[in-house]
Amino acid sequence: MFESAEIGHVIDKETYDREVPALREALLEAQYDLHQQKRSAVIVLINGIEGAGKGETVKLLNEWMDPRLIEVRTFDSQTDEELAHPPAWRYWRQLPAKGRMGVLFGNWYSQMIQGRVHGRFKDAVLDQAINGAERLEKMLCNEGAVIFKFWFHLSKKQMKARLKALKDDPLHSWRISPLDWQQSETYDRFVRFGERVIRRTSRDYAPWSIVEGVDPYYRSLTVGKILLEGLQAALNEPKTKVRATHVAPLAEVQDGLSLLDCLDMTQQLEKDDYQEQLITEQARLSGLMRDKRMRRHALVSVFEGNDAAGKGGSIKRVAAALDPRQYSIVPIAAPSEDERAQPYLWRFWRQIPGRGKFTIFDRSWYGRVLVERVEGFCTPADWMRAYGEINDFEEQLRDAGVIVVKFWLAIDKDVQLERFHEREEIPFKRFKITEEDWRNREKWDVYRKAVCDMVDRTSTEIAPWTLVEANDKRWARVKVLRTINEALEAAFEKSDKKHKK
Repeated sequence: MFESAEIGHVIDKETYDREVPALREALLEAQYDLHQQKRSAVIVLINGIEGAGKGETVKLLNEWMDPRLIEVRTFDSQTDEELAHPPAWRYWRQLPAKGRMGVLFGNWYSQMIQGRVHGRFKDAVLDQAINGAERLEKMLCNEGAVIFKFWFHLSKKQMKARLKALKDDPLHSWRISPLDWQQSETYDRFVRFGERVIRRTSRDYAPWSIVEGVDPYYRSLTVGKILLEGLQAALNEPKTKVRATHVAPLAEVQDGLSLLDCLDMTQQLEKDDYQEQLITEQARLSGLMRDKRMRRHALVSVFEGNDAAGKGGSIKRVAAALDPRQYSIVPIAAPSEDERAQPYLWRFWRQIPGRGKFTIFDRSWYGRVLVERVEGFCTPADWMRAYGEINDFEEQLRDAGVIVVKFWLAIDKDVQLERFHEREEIPFKRFKITEEDWRNREKWDVYRKAVCDMVDRTSTEIAPWTLVEANDKRWARVKVLRTINEALEAAFEKSDKKHKK
């Protein structure tokens, strides 16, 4: 795989000087056009052998192009904050917005290759990381990103010759880093696992480019031309790509019965029973959140439901049991301009809590398969692929020790109408009712089908949905609290068994 990058490619300075001006001009033009159109984020992943010119090439690109539109990010050893979050959290936070370029050193490939080289995990874990990288990149490309993956290469002989030359030169010996020496000892393993990663993750939507790093002129022109070709291809791509999508029927109603129709909406609690059970469950939650085993976990609760189903009231009762320093509530509305410039999951990844913390999402990433689907804010291809992307997202959270509890609060159409009228008549509740609520009510059946599809496709062992009969607010609030408590206790029991092994 690396043979062509070890034969000694050389470009003379005269050729280099002749080609660079036109290349720079074309790169700048493509960069400005992409920025103006704001159609794509450009992600450049820098990997390969130490001393093969990675830093020098990125520095040169900043000179050739407008550095104000380039964000260079380096991911060294994980900070304590990063260690308290799922592994992908640190990368999601640093993704460039549409119209900008992000150059990532020490990215997800660096982490997986170095971890395997130094024996921190076995092949099975490496394969899992490779599969995760593929899913991440596919999702980013589907959201409009353009990904370049560069492997800067030196043969073992070339690397040793470089180290010897620098070591013998008093003026430049400082350029040898501890990582250079370390990699000279692990070169064979590094290249072997690097080849495995490249072979498994070079795809049409995010191919690898292997660049020989000995000659700076050859290296610079090669990288510049690859970037230019990719940027121009992105600019020439049609603005709207129509893809045929087979929407497999899931919740087809043959006998007039749907998943939501199976709920017993008569469930209710009398006031005295409610007060007793509410206090019991709140005390239980308070104790669980203070349990030392919570340091191994984070907690995420997702609240979705019909308009006026009582999400706010349920969230209020959950929060009332806790110290405000333990939790945060994230209300989700229409995305801002900054959020629209990123993949749809970006704004949710940024809000994932660290260990020991609790984040409550009032509406969530499920907007992609609910309101965006129903209102036509995304294509069928977009919301169909979102089911798999969401399941993958929640699996990553689970693998990092995050407990995900998801609620759909369901009410009858007649109950919703009563609550709408109540909100209009009571002055301090009028802010809760909007024209949008009435418009959504007109699409009751369409939303109901979308909800059934959502539950069928995303209620998993990893993160099951809990359907809450919310005609009676008291019943709903207690059920929500009890479900969170049971999820915490189950996770604690499972982690106790794991740590005893």
